Parts: sequence; C-alpha cells; structure tokens
Amino acid sequence: MWKKFSRLFKIKTKFEVFLITYALALGAVKRGEEYLYQYPGYGGKLLFLCCTGAVFLAAAKMLQAVELSQMFTNDD
Repeated sequence: MWKKFSRLFKIKTKFEVFLITYALALGAVKRGEEYLYQYPGYGGKLLFLCCTGAVFLAAAKMLQAVELSQMFTNDD
C-alpha cells in the first residue's frame, strides 16, 4: 500500500515533467504579473523574467533527471 502511495510523489516519465512544468509556469507568470504591477518599469520586467527563467531551469533539470534514471533502469 505504501509503495502505491509513494508512487504519487515520484516523477518517472517526461509527460509528468511537462505537466509539472506547465503548473510551475502558470504560477510563475501569475507571480510575474504581480511584480509588473508592484514594480513598474525595468525592475518589474526583470523580476518577471527571473520568475519565468527559474521554471525553464527547473524543467531542464527534471528532464535531465528523468532521462538519467530511465537510462539506468532500462539496462538490458
């Protein structure tokens, strides 16, 4: 039973990574919009870019980790 429960918190496929990235991107854009409103001008734009840039870095790292784990688990 615990194995099934723990499976919910493991990312095993690229599709799952893309779903998580989409959710992170939605949150980052919403936060970036708040920054644009709170800090008009270049400061808000830079904070917006930082929010969205962090999502790209996280997605790349998750994809890399999934590919690496698939490479080691699919040894024939």
